[in-house]
Amino acid sequence: MDELTKSTQIAISGMKVQSQRLRVVSENLANSDSTAQSPEGLPYRRKVVTFRNELDRATGINSVKVDKVRPDSSEFQRRFDPKHPAADRDGYVLAPNVNPLIEMMDMREAQRSYEANMNVINTSRTLLSRTVDMLR
Repeated sequence: MDELTKSTQIAISGMKVQSQRLRVVSENLANSDSTAQSPEGLPYRRKVVTFRNELDRATGINSVKVDKVRPDSSEFQRRFDPKHPAADRDGYVLAPNVNPLIEMMDMREAQRSYEANMNVINTSRTLLSRTVDMLR
């Protein structure tokens, strides 16, 4: 396997993990206002994606994979809303531990990483095409 093909495979793996990351961020944003329905219940808990390196011994490619999508263990927010059905006896409701600003920054970072990997693929294709043209 030549180096340009290897770089394309590495970029593809990067695009796959960033795509998964974008799905998780989207889920977090969609549930940022999801509270529990009862005082004993818990609201939506933010999810985070972790990555790992994986070596393909046959090709020698060290690529990135999604390791886990795990819940964020940070504290839930508390809002004073005594009329809410999930309010405790003091009138507070647990709210998701999702900060929309952080989610938007994560989304932007994943998008930029995805685009950078796409540029690697496009550059590799161009170089392969020019190499073939030179050999004709």
